[in-house]
Amino acid sequence: MSLADHIAARIRTEGPLSLADYMADALLHPTFGYYTTRDPLGAAGDFTTAPEISQMFGELLGLCLAQCWMDQGSPAPFTLAELGPGRGTLMADVLRATSAVPGFVQAARITLVEASPTLRDAQAERLQGHDVHWLDHVGALPEAPLFLLANEFFDALPIRQFQRDGAGWREYRVGLDGDQLAMGLGPVGPQPALAHRLEDTSDGDIVELCPALPAIAHEIGQRIETHGGAALIVDYGDWRSLGDTLQALRGHAPVDPLDAPGTADLTAHVDFEALARATPSAVTAMTPQGVFLERLGITGRAQALARGLTGDTLDQHVSAHRRLTHPQEMGNLFKVLGFHPARANSPAGLDP
Repeated sequence: MSLADHIAARIRTEGPLSLADYMADALLHPTFGYYTTRDPLGAAGDFTTAPEISQMFGELLGLCLAQCWMDQGSPAPFTLAELGPGRGTLMADVLRATSAVPGFVQAARITLVEASPTLRDAQAERLQGHDVHWLDHVGALPEAPLFLLANEFFDALPIRQFQRDGAGWREYRVGLDGDQLAMGLGPVGPQPALAHRLEDTSDGDIVELCPALPAIAHEIGQRIETHGGAALIVDYGDWRSLGDTLQALRGHAPVDPLDAPGTADLTAHVDFEALARATPSAVTAMTPQGVFLERLGITGRAQALARGLTGDTLDQHVSAHRRLTHPQEMGNLFKVLGFHPARANSPAGLDP
């Protein structure tokens, strides 16, 4: 039985599924789910993230967190956490860069929130020599000072989609057309969570909600506001959701999100307003990734690393810098949001 067969059988029993339920099965089904069965990253996978593009990304984010840690009195011990840490590349770069910050790595309790057994194995290999703890969900993070990274984590959380119809909303649901999975619209009904969106939408507009996002952001912000710390959230999206942003990638190319579920990465743009509304901590202004990295000094770091490079290696390095920062590449598409205690300064590179 394939995952498509499993989902079709579920629809015949339960009726059409919300897009969030479909995505949860497609991404995290224990036997057939995308993240539970493969390493999706790199040239042989389906997509590439910023840490895999250049070590500069992780170095600068790590040093940003280390500066926050020092600004808050260098608490020890503290939780150094990453959500959805991929192969462990970002955390490895953070630990290498911050090893020169007296006491930082020694006080850190390295904690990775990861659901995929396959990726946990890759992380363990990449982080050999470090004492690493894995958690299944954010709610299990310790009640302690928390310095956290979330790069391309929230975009992979399941979403629901609603189309405005007068003063109500119709939800997109995954059903069957014969034996094939197909998208359809449910009946018109009120959606209290979207009451404020009647002010800035018109009939036919699509708005997305991420059911898991508010609770996760609240858990992170609660620890930071109570115990100290900071969070850097990096993802693609914008302030306030509008439009259909669901996409599927297989082999670095777009495919139909309903085609062969479990074999393609499913993501949607992150609503940064929802993140800011959910955290009890202070929050920074949303900042384009390119602007953030330039403020942290990525160009100087790139020039330093370029010394001694020649030929293809130099070309790849220059291309990586451009890809991370240029407005027409990742520089504007990806945004950064920071959480910090109300009593503490904003993370470097981010305006309050």
